[in-house]
Amino acid sequence: MYEKSRFLFVSALAGMTALAVPAAAQIATRTPAPARARPAAQLPQQQAPATPAQASVPAPVSSGAAPAGYRIGVDDVLEVDVLGQGDFKTRARVRTDGTVTLPYLGAVQVQGDTAVSLADKLAAQLRAGGYYAKPIVSVEIVTFVSNYVTVLGQVGSAGLQPVDRGYHVSEIIARAGGLKPEAADFVVLTRADGTSVKLDYKKLAQGGPSDDPTVTAGDKVFVPEVERFYIYGQVNAPGVYPIRTDMTLRQALGQSGGLTAAGSSKRVKVTRDGQEIKLKMDDRIKPGDTVVIGERLF
Repeated sequence: MYEKSRFLFVSALAGMTALAVPAAAQIATRTPAPARARPAAQLPQQQAPATPAQASVPAPVSSGAAPAGYRIGVDDVLEVDVLGQGDFKTRARVRTDGTVTLPYLGAVQVQGDTAVSLADKLAAQLRAGGYYAKPIVSVEIVTFVSNYVTVLGQVGSAGLQPVDRGYHVSEIIARAGGLKPEAADFVVLTRADGTSVKLDYKKLAQGGPSDDPTVTAGDKVFVPEVERFYIYGQVNAPGVYPIRTDMTLRQALGQSGGLTAAGSSKRVKVTRDGQEIKLKMDDRIKPGDTVVIGERLF
């Protein structure tokens, strides 16, 4: 009886163990579920290589520094592209004969064209040659060196100003940021042939076309620093002051606050280039002059 009871107990225990195995197996089969979910979470990472592939293509360089009507010239650098045709994209410098070499087309004359007119011309040539049915061509002027005016001196932004037409001197100065406070009241325009002319800035701003000449490629516009004189002695505000065009001794005294109660307009000494000279009130002073106002005699 005892042996029979033991046998029944062992058999029941074995049955319970057999039933437990599938349960354990079901628990095990559920655990990989999160693992299967991971690839879905990693989908954006699988698409990531597309970004480097796009970044590997250099972004077109803007030609915003050059006006829309800028005429392409020798040594300018162009970037030519056909939309959707990465194998055509080319960056090239304009040779001395005015040409650049492009895929399929070979040497193409570009000198004298604008970015827009060149894009239209290249599109027509690509269609005529049967290379592309409807090419969308873009031309960027990456570097311009052929048509510019040099602006130097006391302006907001000295440097090269590209020109696509005849600009007036006042327009070029405005494009360069205008005059600085320490700028002189005149401008020196030097032509490409080396000849120079001194221009009064007030006339440039307020005069007619004859007072504000046009510039061409190769010209230089120079705005010098204002020239100064020195005044001491019996004036209300001694110091160093800028000289304006045709400034007289009388105007110099007025700029320094006028005479003090003890000052005398008859006791004025002016030193120029190391030598003492005599000036009347309406005589002009020059840069570097030192004016000393003496006391009047009582």
